[in-house]
Amino acid sequence: MKLSLYFTAIILVILSWGVPVLAAENDITGIWDVETQDAKMEIYKCGERYCGRLAWLKDGFYHADEDKARAGWPRVDDNNPNPALRKKPLLGLQIMSEFKYVGDNRWVDGKVYDPDTGNFYSAKMTLVSKDRLDLRGYLWFSLLGRTNTWTRSKQ
Repeated sequence: MKLSLYFTAIILVILSWGVPVLAAENDITGIWDVETQDAKMEIYKCGERYCGRLAWLKDGFYHADEDKARAGWPRVDDNNPNPALRKKPLLGLQIMSEFKYVGDNRWVDGKVYDPDTGNFYSAKMTLVSKDRLDLRGYLWFSLLGRTNTWTRSKQ
Protein backbone atom coordinates (compact mmCIF):
# COMPACT_ATOMS: atom_id res chain seq x y z
CA MET A 1 0.00 0.00 0.00
CA LYS A 2 2.77 2.44 0.96
CA LEU A 3 4.70 1.55 -2.21
CA SER A 4 1.77 2.34 -4.54
CA LEU A 5 1.13 5.63 -2.71
CA TYR A 6 4.83 6.47 -3.11
CA PHE A 7 4.75 5.78 -6.88
CA THR A 8 1.54 7.79 -7.29
CA ALA A 9 3.14 10.77 -5.54
CA ILE A 10 6.22 10.55 -7.80
CA ILE A 11 4.07 10.40 -10.94
CA LEU A 12 2.02 13.41 -9.83
CA VAL A 13 5.20 15.43 -9.21
CA ILE A 14 6.60 14.48 -12.62
CA LEU A 15 3.33 15.37 -14.38
CA SER A 16 3.11 18.71 -12.58
CA TRP A 17 6.54 19.66 -13.99
CA GLY A 18 5.14 19.39 -17.53
CA VAL A 19 2.16 21.66 -16.93
CA PRO A 20 4.11 24.95 -16.50
CA VAL A 21 6.19 24.21 -19.62
CA LEU A 22 3.06 23.74 -21.72
CA ALA A 23 1.46 26.86 -20.27
CA ALA A 24 4.58 28.96 -21.00
CA GLU A 25 4.75 27.60 -24.55
CA ASN A 26 1.18 28.71 -25.31
CA ASP A 27 1.51 32.10 -23.56
CA ILE A 28 2.44 33.58 -26.93
CA THR A 29 -0.96 32.87 -28.49
CA GLY A 30 -3.48 35.67 -28.88
CA ILE A 31 -3.80 39.09 -30.49
CA TRP A 32 -0.81 41.45 -30.47
CA ASP A 33 -0.55 45.15 -31.41
CA VAL A 34 2.46 45.72 -33.65
CA GLU A 35 4.96 48.42 -32.77
CA THR A 36 3.65 50.90 -35.36
CA GLN A 37 0.04 50.51 -34.06
CA ASP A 38 -1.26 50.09 -37.65
CA ALA A 39 -1.93 46.35 -37.47
CA LYS A 40 -2.79 43.54 -35.09
CA MET A 41 -1.34 40.05 -35.38
CA GLU A 42 -2.95 36.85 -34.19
CA ILE A 43 -0.43 34.23 -33.07
CA TYR A 44 -1.77 30.69 -32.92
CA LYS A 45 -0.54 27.13 -32.75
CA CYS A 46 -0.27 25.42 -36.14
CA GLY A 47 0.61 21.77 -35.63
CA GLU A 48 3.62 21.59 -33.31
CA ARG A 49 4.79 25.10 -34.27
CA TYR A 50 3.42 28.65 -34.06
CA CYS A 51 2.15 30.88 -36.83
CA GLY A 52 0.70 34.36 -37.15
CA ARG A 53 -1.75 36.17 -39.41
CA LEU A 54 -2.87 39.74 -39.89
CA ALA A 55 -5.98 40.12 -37.73
CA TRP A 56 -6.61 43.86 -38.25
CA LEU A 57 -5.25 46.67 -40.41
CA LYS A 58 -5.68 50.36 -39.66
CA ASP A 59 -5.78 51.11 -43.37
CA GLY A 60 -7.23 47.90 -44.78
CA PHE A 61 -8.88 49.44 -47.86
CA TYR A 62 -7.57 51.26 -50.93
CA HIS A 63 -8.33 54.98 -51.19
CA ALA A 64 -9.28 56.83 -54.38
CA ASP A 65 -6.20 59.08 -54.17
CA GLU A 66 -3.88 56.08 -54.37
CA ASP A 67 -5.78 53.75 -56.76
CA LYS A 68 -9.13 54.90 -58.21
CA ALA A 69 -9.85 51.49 -59.75
CA ARG A 70 -9.57 49.74 -56.38
CA ALA A 71 -10.97 52.47 -54.10
CA GLY A 72 -12.99 50.89 -51.29
CA TRP A 73 -11.67 47.38 -51.98
CA PRO A 74 -9.66 45.47 -49.36
CA ARG A 75 -5.88 45.71 -49.71
CA VAL A 76 -4.24 42.74 -51.36
CA ASP A 77 -0.74 41.25 -51.32
CA ASP A 78 0.50 43.32 -54.30
CA ASN A 79 4.20 42.72 -53.59
CA ASN A 80 4.10 38.94 -53.30
CA PRO A 81 6.91 37.38 -55.36
CA ASN A 82 4.41 34.77 -56.56
CA PRO A 83 2.08 36.51 -59.08
CA ALA A 84 -0.66 33.96 -58.36
CA LEU A 85 -0.87 35.20 -54.74
CA ARG A 86 -1.00 38.95 -55.45
CA LYS A 87 -4.79 39.07 -55.36
CA LYS A 88 -4.98 37.55 -51.87
CA PRO A 89 -6.38 39.96 -49.24
CA LEU A 90 -3.89 41.12 -46.60
CA LEU A 91 -6.43 40.76 -43.82
CA GLY A 92 -6.15 37.17 -42.58
CA LEU A 93 -2.90 36.58 -44.46
CA GLN A 94 -0.50 34.25 -42.66
CA ILE A 95 2.81 36.10 -42.49
CA MET A 96 4.50 34.16 -39.68
CA SER A 97 5.27 30.44 -39.65
CA GLU A 98 7.46 27.66 -38.29
CA PHE A 99 8.23 29.15 -34.86
CA LYS A 100 9.42 26.45 -32.47
CA TYR A 101 9.30 26.84 -28.70
CA VAL A 102 12.70 26.10 -27.12
CA GLY A 103 11.97 27.05 -23.52
CA ASP A 104 12.92 30.12 -21.53
CA ASN A 105 10.14 32.15 -23.25
CA ARG A 106 11.85 31.87 -26.66
CA TRP A 107 10.58 30.74 -30.08
CA VAL A 108 13.12 30.20 -32.87
CA ASP A 109 13.52 28.99 -36.46
CA GLY A 110 10.56 31.10 -37.62
CA LYS A 111 9.86 32.72 -40.96
CA VAL A 112 8.27 36.14 -41.42
CA TYR A 113 6.86 37.56 -44.64
CA ASP A 114 6.83 41.34 -45.11
CA PRO A 115 3.89 42.20 -47.40
CA ASP A 116 5.20 45.77 -47.85
CA THR A 117 8.29 44.48 -49.67
CA GLY A 118 7.44 40.89 -50.60
CA ASN A 119 10.54 39.67 -48.73
CA PHE A 120 10.87 36.71 -46.38
CA TYR A 121 13.07 36.78 -43.28
CA SER A 122 14.25 34.35 -40.63
CA ALA A 123 12.89 35.27 -37.22
CA LYS A 124 12.83 34.55 -33.52
CA MET A 125 10.60 35.77 -30.69
CA THR A 126 11.05 36.38 -27.00
CA LEU A 127 8.16 36.82 -24.58
CA VAL A 128 9.64 39.53 -22.35
CA SER A 129 6.57 39.71 -20.14
CA LYS A 130 2.96 38.55 -20.26
CA ASP A 131 2.11 41.61 -22.38
CA ARG A 132 5.36 42.29 -24.28
CA LEU A 133 6.78 40.30 -27.19
CA ASP A 134 10.01 41.03 -29.06
CA LEU A 135 10.11 39.81 -32.66
CA ARG A 136 13.49 39.85 -34.40
CA GLY A 137 13.61 39.42 -38.16
CA TYR A 138 16.94 38.92 -39.86
CA LEU A 139 18.89 37.81 -42.91
CA TRP A 140 21.44 35.03 -42.44
CA PHE A 141 22.45 36.03 -38.87
CA SER A 142 20.45 37.46 -36.00
CA LEU A 143 22.96 40.33 -35.79
CA LEU A 144 21.82 41.45 -39.26
CA GLY A 145 18.27 42.23 -38.30
CA ARG A 146 15.75 44.40 -36.57
CA THR A 147 13.66 43.89 -33.45
CA ASN A 148 10.05 45.03 -33.16
CA THR A 149 8.27 45.16 -29.82
CA TRP A 150 4.62 44.11 -29.76
CA THR A 151 2.15 44.52 -26.92
CA ARG A 152 -0.74 42.25 -26.10
CA SER A 153 -3.92 43.76 -27.51
CA LYS A 154 -6.60 44.89 -25.09
CA GLN A 155 -9.28 44.09 -27.72
